[in-house]
Amino acid sequence: MKITKFLIATVVGISVVSCSKGQFKTKSSLTNEVDSISYAIGLDMASKIKANFEEMDHDLFVQGFRNGIDSTNLLLDTKEVNTIIRTYFQKKNEERMKKMQEEQVKKAEQEFGEYKKENEKFLEENKTKDGVVTTDSGLQYVVLKEGNGENPKATSRVKVHYHGTLIDGTVFDSSVERNDPATFGVGQVIKGWTEGLQLMKPGAKYKFFIPENLAYGSQQRGQHIKPFSTLVFEVELLEVIPQENLGDGHSKGDGHGH
Repeated sequence: MKITKFLIATVVGISVVSCSKGQFKTKSSLTNEVDSISYAIGLDMASKIKANFEEMDHDLFVQGFRNGIDSTNLLLDTKEVNTIIRTYFQKKNEERMKKMQEEQVKKAEQEFGEYKKENEKFLEENKTKDGVVTTDSGLQYVVLKEGNGENPKATSRVKVHYHGTLIDGTVFDSSVERNDPATFGVGQVIKGWTEGLQLMKPGAKYKFFIPENLAYGSQQRGQHIKPFSTLVFEVELLEVIPQENLGDGHSKGDGHGH
């Protein structure tokens, strides 16, 4: 439920509720249009609350409602109300998203558990090979050719050629095969790319072995990238685009994490 809609419904409901000297009356029938809309808004608010706020203390809700009507005996400063409501529902939404992600990971592990182990085994064996460097994050890379100049930053925009495969050699994305370099922000791609590109200088060519936690994790991406896939990229950094030319680039390909 969106916070804005919740607040609007509450304010409207308070403004039309039938009351006298702060005391709420109970009616047994609806005799006019105002009666109908007042009752309808009350029912609508109740359904939204039941669906989105099971923890509600009903006594305090009614108390707050009455205090809001007569503007007396307030337990909160009215300036705090929006912040308290917004903060609470943001927290609940974050908890809901975290739970969904955990369920997604659990489901993916049940279906792709063996594939995950296969990729983990590949990385364990690969890091022992000559020339392979492993960073603190788990990114593995091999320097195929060094470049010159300044390394790009996370805020830089770069032009690259790349060829992306899975550990079995399946090609899932390649600007090389399209003969069309890609241009994008270093900080706008998967974590493995963001970290790896900052190790390179213009003209360099590296081979990256990106573990799933620095790529797409438990997500399925397109036809070929299954959950827990290690992504292998040969990347050539063609150019770090000067600030004055940032409006001239274009982005292509989906393997690097747009």
